[in-house]
Amino acid sequence: MQTQEQQKYLSKLPDAEGAAYNDRLWEHEDHCLPDTRVELRQKIMDWFEGPNGECIFWLNGMAGTGKSTIARTVAWDLAERKRLAASFFFSRGRGDISHAGKFFTTIAAQLTRSLPALRPLISKAIEEHSNILQQRLSEQWKHLILDPLKKAPAQSIQLVVVLDALDECDSKDDIQLILKLLAQAKCLETIRLRVLVTSRPETPILLGFRNLPGEAYQDCVLHHIPPPTVNQDISTFFRKKLSTVKFEAGLSPTLWPDESTIQRLVEKAAGLFIYAATIYRFIRDDNYDPEDQLSAILEEGHDTPPSQSPTKYLDDMYTKLLQNAVVGNQIVCVDDHLAVRFRKILGSIIVMFDIMAAKEIAKLLRLRTISSTLGSLRSVLNVPENEDQPVRIFHPSFRDFLLDSRRCLDSRFSIDPQEAHITLFRNCMMLLAELKQDLCNLREPGVLVGNIPEHKIQQYIPAHIRYACHYWFHHFQLGNPIQADMVRILRFLEQDFLHWLEAIGLIREVSNGVLIVGGLEVTLRVS
Repeated sequence: MQTQEQQKYLSKLPDAEGAAYNDRLWEHEDHCLPDTRVELRQKIMDWFEGPNGECIFWLNGMAGTGKSTIARTVAWDLAERKRLAASFFFSRGRGDISHAGKFFTTIAAQLTRSLPALRPLISKAIEEHSNILQQRLSEQWKHLILDPLKKAPAQSIQLVVVLDALDECDSKDDIQLILKLLAQAKCLETIRLRVLVTSRPETPILLGFRNLPGEAYQDCVLHHIPPPTVNQDISTFFRKKLSTVKFEAGLSPTLWPDESTIQRLVEKAAGLFIYAATIYRFIRDDNYDPEDQLSAILEEGHDTPPSQSPTKYLDDMYTKLLQNAVVGNQIVCVDDHLAVRFRKILGSIIVMFDIMAAKEIAKLLRLRTISSTLGSLRSVLNVPENEDQPVRIFHPSFRDFLLDSRRCLDSRFSIDPQEAHITLFRNCMMLLAELKQDLCNLREPGVLVGNIPEHKIQQYIPAHIRYACHYWFHHFQLGNPIQADMVRILRFLEQDFLHWLEAIGLIREVSNGVLIVGGLEVTLRVS
């Protein structure tokens, strides 16, 4: 009975979908090959095993240096040794893992699974603080994690929380608060908690660490690792992965690619593992001959050092892949319609606040299908064969490239974020105009949402409608609206507002709706 009572409270802990290192979402993501990153992984393990080491290990580096791959690998290694306390892999534009709203509740939920002794303590905390799930992050940290770890039965054990891509959290203030709170784990004695953090060295995170006492963290800068060490690992990656391509394609057993080609690819990578991973996916594309794909990459000028930018070769590669995928051999005379369609589809995918399946994205954009556009971009997008599975970019560096006109020099592919947001806003408005009273055909005005079967709500409010209800105002705020967009909002308030209120009630987003109404009031007053 006691266990059932505990489970009743623990089941209330919101657990962010996709946060854990072994979630289905990350199943096809790379891990470090056995002979790569050896010194770095050992350095992390030495920090973890050291009795007097810093509480936080900050692994930072520019985009494409392999931070997430290392984090996944270390998480797996720690889990094998039963030393992984919890993990949270942030990812921009992917629902609950793009913000900190469920960060500490997710860590607490995972702690109850990795350390059963904490279950009664966390359960009791939820019972005693009935509104803890609505309280501030600092209160959730204190009552759900820090205090239970202090009160846990005495046992000398050291555990690690792996926190990946902290820079992908959408609130700068939350980023700094998370670091400040996690540093308090230094005071734990019986169950010692260490935290591995990976991120880009962006300003909010730099400031967050600078505000911590020096003994609270140790840092390691990936792009400061000696180039020969990094190049050796990238060379190993190319040899093993392209050997697999050769076997799968049934190429002749001759040496392919030869050593000089491997070295040219390593030089082009310029220390960026994302370059190597993207080239591998490009070469192994089942729709093309791998030898031709490799030749296309090598045709790019390789004798000129990347003096303009450390991402020059990465940018050149992305441009080449897009030209091949979108316009094929028609590099000069391309139908502008293709480029407009590309920007509409890819622009939407990279600025959306949540991931969606291809068929739902098509409905959101009011297109019959987007499969033909996405199918040619498998080097940079994860496009499942099943159209019911979500589409996502492989690496944030591709988003950064498309959104920066100084890097994406081909105007046919460069994405204006404001234009992408306002396009999504307008499409959301058209979908909201299709809402109606009694959306789920219940014919019972007083029925409680909790009594409506979830499958019925999903039947009448599919994913693209849910997205429009949730995010239309967010896209308006980040877009470049014109007067006609204000007219769209006025029409919405006059004709569709009550229908939208009903819809957000059905999908349990009333609290978000309240925030939208407040933000809308301010916006309209200014206008």
